[in-house]
Amino acid sequence: MSELITADLVDLDLSADTKEAAARSLAERMVAAGRVTDLDGFLADVAAREEQMPTGLDGGIGIPHCRSEHVTEPTLAFGRSTARIDFGAPDGPADLVFLIAAPAGADSDHLTILSSLARSLMNAEFTGALRAADDPARVAALIRGDEESSAAADGAPEEPAAEEPKDAASGPAEPTEPAGNAEPAGTAAAAVPFRIVAVTSCPTGIAHTYMAAESLENAAREAGVELVVETQGSAGFERLPAATIAAADAVIFAHDVEVREKERFAGKPTVDVGVKAGINRPAELVAEARDKAARGETSAPADAADDADGAPMDAGGDRFGTRLRKWLMTGVSYMVPFVAAGGLLIALAFAIGGYEIANAKSVADHFVWTETASWAALLFQIGSAAFTFLVPVLAGYIAYGMADRPGLVPGFVGGFIATTIKAGFLGGLVAGLIAGAVVMGIQRFKVPAALRGIMPVVVIPLISSAIVGFLMFVVIGKPIASAQAAMTDWLNGLSGANAIGLGVILGLMMCFDLGGPVNKVAYAFATGGIAVSNPSEGSLKIMAAVMAAGMVPPLAMALATTVRAKLFTKTERENGKAAWVLGASFISEGAIPFAAADPLRVIPSSMVGGAVTGALSMAFGCTLRAPHGGIFVVPLIGQPFLYLLAILAGTVVSTGLVVFLKGLRKKAEDGATAPAGGDASAKGAAGDEEKVAVAV
Repeated sequence: MSELITADLVDLDLSADTKEAAARSLAERMVAAGRVTDLDGFLADVAAREEQMPTGLDGGIGIPHCRSEHVTEPTLAFGRSTARIDFGAPDGPADLVFLIAAPAGADSDHLTILSSLARSLMNAEFTGALRAADDPARVAALIRGDEESSAAADGAPEEPAAEEPKDAASGPAEPTEPAGNAEPAGTAAAAVPFRIVAVTSCPTGIAHTYMAAESLENAAREAGVELVVETQGSAGFERLPAATIAAADAVIFAHDVEVREKERFAGKPTVDVGVKAGINRPAELVAEARDKAARGETSAPADAADDADGAPMDAGGDRFGTRLRKWLMTGVSYMVPFVAAGGLLIALAFAIGGYEIANAKSVADHFVWTETASWAALLFQIGSAAFTFLVPVLAGYIAYGMADRPGLVPGFVGGFIATTIKAGFLGGLVAGLIAGAVVMGIQRFKVPAALRGIMPVVVIPLISSAIVGFLMFVVIGKPIASAQAAMTDWLNGLSGANAIGLGVILGLMMCFDLGGPVNKVAYAFATGGIAVSNPSEGSLKIMAAVMAAGMVPPLAMALATTVRAKLFTKTERENGKAAWVLGASFISEGAIPFAAADPLRVIPSSMVGGAVTGALSMAFGCTLRAPHGGIFVVPLIGQPFLYLLAILAGTVVSTGLVVFLKGLRKKAEDGATAPAGGDASAKGAAGDEEKVAVAV
């Protein structure tokens, strides 16, 4: 394989002043080296990763990184900036920028190389050597680990000084022995040290995962604590030995994605924070773990009291609202594939055999290979089977998001009961929240050590299922079913201004955050209405309005980049070509690159167009039985020509607005760059200079 970094991938005079410009400058070196095949596609993946969490680290370091299908082999480019670039680090902008690119299917050996670099970044001598070096080849060798003594040669602190604590076993017996070993810290210690096990993970598992591990290990070593870390990165993970976990006095989770096999750590005092907290304040986390153990807290991991940034999560207020949204979105995200599979199978069945195929007998006994009707009935019944899981899956994974795996059983039970008593989608939401809350309540009870092992397997599922079942069958199930029926009747009775008003609201929601939580709420509301064997006319109209409005933003951006290309950058024009396909396929996220670059003009324009489309779709009485598909399911749409007209109208409105707003900005910028009292030629020259600057 090629070397991870070469001199051609090093820029010691990085002139960029924004993180986007820095990523582009370094990515262009990767393209020139043949490591990246599509510059704009790769940068879009980098930007998407950056949206998940800022990649700035304390100490003046920026590490934009991603896994991308446009990367041919694991690659690292390095830039050193005198202007310093803001990557969102708490202590300010960065002067050292590492752009890490991993292929979508990178193997574990390559990702191990990247993880080693991530750990090196926590070493002050290593970063000092990078700041002092004046030769790209020397920098590349340092990063590869070829020149471990380069720090001294360049005037940075001697490398052995950095290694001294790790090799101090021959010195006085102190509790500063290496904390990362799975075995006890050493027989010379006067007492058995405090033991902590930790898990670190981040969305891509390339950098932050290993930096948090290194930071925690260093902090534990300084505190005289024995700490072992399980890094759950992209290359998979090696499970900590059961004996090591059993011997631990406390647990630290520093993660931004779900900890895998979390139940292994049940019954231990637990500190649960985001991965950046593990990097930025490891000493506090170690001290907090010791404090919880001293107080005798033995709660399960589900008692996490910190949010992704390490700040306390209040029982009420905005932070609780954020957590509630995450719980609901967990359930919806697991439900949507069932909706898509079941809905499209049912739609295909209708396309082949007509709507009367819903009344066909079971194909198990009446299937005929040569009859079209049999195939249509088969598809319908498979799709209907998928639909029967919607509410249980929704409820089960809402509870899972709240209480981890112990919440699955009562969640699924409550969701199934909701379908039995006809409480529907609303019942599933309530059942999932109740199941998660019941399990979280049970987990707060202190139990004898002998019972901890059977709690998540026997005791919690038994008690929680009984409580959730009782509440759903006897207490709240019937009122919820009545509310669900009333809502269905209201939807069926919508006409005139009421229907148009609902279409406006749904259109605004679909275009507000382009695939985000608000968009997903509207989509889940629509799919919940058609996720029954015989959906109402009102539910079919809502599904049509939601899909039509969701298609508008990317189509509008595609049209705008076509009719007024000069208002958009070269990258945006390229994204506009892809947006045609994304919009036609009902993928609202196709407009995100435009919204990220200019949210104050793109998002309002999209919302207005989406509202127009939603209102027209409802006014025209368009219906849709498929939950997805865009223009590819037009034959299954009621009033298809009027439906396409509604989409066209919204697209034109959004396009006109965004072009108008961007045109105003362009005039303002041209006016600002023209010299005061200058003539027309001077103004024209200034305008040309501005265009060149924008292009650069």
